[in-house]
Amino acid sequence: MLLIYLQTLILSLIQGVSEFIPVSSSAHLVLFSYIFNDYKSSVLMDASLHLGSLIAIIHYFLRDLIDFSNNKKILNLFVIGSLPLIIVGYLFYEYNVYENLRNIEIIAWSTLVFGILLYFSDRFVSSKSFEDNLNLKNIFTIGFFQILALIPGASRAGIVITGSRFLNFNRYDAAKISFILSIPALLGASVLTLKDSFAKDEIMNSNTILGIIFSYIFSYLTIKYFLIYTRNFSLNIFVIYRVLLSLILFYFIYF
Repeated sequence: MLLIYLQTLILSLIQGVSEFIPVSSSAHLVLFSYIFNDYKSSVLMDASLHLGSLIAIIHYFLRDLIDFSNNKKILNLFVIGSLPLIIVGYLFYEYNVYENLRNIEIIAWSTLVFGILLYFSDRFVSSKSFEDNLNLKNIFTIGFFQILALIPGASRAGIVITGSRFLNFNRYDAAKISFILSIPALLGASVLTLKDSFAKDEIMNSNTILGIIFSYIFSYLTIKYFLIYTRNFSLNIFVIYRVLLSLILFYFIYF
């Protein structure tokens, strides 16, 4: 039982941290699977982890979300920016495309390639904030960048930040755009995984409840401190980390 709780703690850490910073959660879950002998979490556990992250992001940005309700333009833009991922993501889910792509070789290469893209996007020196500069054209661009997150290893946060930086948004606001766009993504993931878990007659237990709690804690802390980080530092550390992570995955694949 202790090992099960330890696995839940690690899965919550992976979800809570990698969901919101520009690294690949898929790559980390693959490594976790190797460490725990091809361990695969239950559908209900996946739903619990996503739900914990969703609660954290709504809690952290609750005031902003309330303000958006009085600023229909910004609210509508974020809704529009979410549509490409929601539509394509649902099609991937319906036709099981994601699972067919989810192999270690694709994950390793996308971890590397999208890490390099992140590096080049972060060379842009800019001071654009989304409150003043977000419009239909750039939110559509960011929304279509976000579709690339369906490639395992790309990182949803990473690709949204990359797209936002290419559009000259500053690091803090690029991260904030990524966080807010994660709300529909996490909501969709939670709904679909809960639907699958109900179909399998899985029920909540102490372990899945712990998954929600741990995922919430790690997600909230990651959101808070990553935003502080983006105000003061470049994203180079995440690029270096992604390159090293891809090399570790290449080792598992080719040696």
